[in-house]
Amino acid sequence: MPKLFCFDNYRAAFVVGALHIIARMKSRLLGGLTPRIFLRRYWQKRALFVRGALSGFSGVIKLQDLKALAARDDVESRIVERCGGRRETLHGPFARVHLKKTHSTLLVNGVNLHVAAAERLLQRFSFVPQARLDDVMVSYATPGGGVGPHVDSYDVFLLQGPGRRAWRVENKRFVARPGDLLYLPPGVRHDGVALEPCFTYSIGFRAPRGAELGAAFLDWLHERGLPEADYRDPGLAPTARPARLPAEMVRFSENLLRKIRWSRGDVERFLGEYLSEPKAHVVFRPGGGRRARPAVMRRSLVRLDAKTRLLYAGARFFINGETIELDERQAIPLRELADRRVVPGASLARAPLAGLISGWQKLGYLDLERT
Repeated sequence: MPKLFCFDNYRAAFVVGALHIIARMKSRLLGGLTPRIFLRRYWQKRALFVRGALSGFSGVIKLQDLKALAARDDVESRIVERCGGRRETLHGPFARVHLKKTHSTLLVNGVNLHVAAAERLLQRFSFVPQARLDDVMVSYATPGGGVGPHVDSYDVFLLQGPGRRAWRVENKRFVARPGDLLYLPPGVRHDGVALEPCFTYSIGFRAPRGAELGAAFLDWLHERGLPEADYRDPGLAPTARPARLPAEMVRFSENLLRKIRWSRGDVERFLGEYLSEPKAHVVFRPGGGRRARPAVMRRSLVRLDAKTRLLYAGARFFINGETIELDERQAIPLRELADRRVVPGASLARAPLAGLISGWQKLGYLDLERT
């Protein structure tokens, strides 16, 4: 089992400065390890506990605001209560969040989609491809609260907010204090119990499962023209073996299924659309604020909305489940936006990108910020 253990000067300065700051923050976050070393030694191999990964971390949301999110129908939430030797789970939205004084936990998914500070927290982990980043789940527990011993099928970072939580990871026991960070690869058994009222921030990563991916791909192919044909048997003769599978039907099905074809490009496009598709409860609100006209864009920062997922492969881009094809020259600044999620607007303020950005702003996919 795993053990615990060339652009213009303004844009160039913006990118280089941002990269330097991000690199320093990630090194502290991982206990002095660079992302490359962390990924080589720990990622999907063994657990890592970092004392004081975010010194002075006091969280990014107050309890009353967390409860308000749990009351919304566009937010996933649940309450887990321990009753003797068993646990009961209630699913939101909650008209009123009531937590017992002990042994209760409120969990709210996708807090980064609604709280800017939570989105900035998520982006601290962007050394992992964005196609793998999922969301920030925030849990608040009263003393004795927790979801019980379990294993996850995905990677997760658990950042301790205000309050203390006792952890048992395999056969190791320790107490997490504000700013401490625990990384767990898939399949590691763990259990966290609140020693006092406490917040824990869970940064999760998505990893599509084989059957799920296969079913979604076949649906995607079907929408794009899988062959339609009805089985017919006009020459059917009486059978003495009514339970036997007809050889003609097997032959018909075999010939039909052989016509299913796909290319690497099909797989790439499917995966980009699939991984950028917003979750069912996500709602975009039409953009307001500064209109995305080229003159305004040149004086602004273009920032992707926290709900937006923008991925790419070469000059093919995938935004919130849709595909856009560009030429290489147009793709360069858009790849920067996808990677950084916020860039100076000057590089995007020329046709046809300006029209694309304007359309995305109207849909609520991004916004412009005055510099």
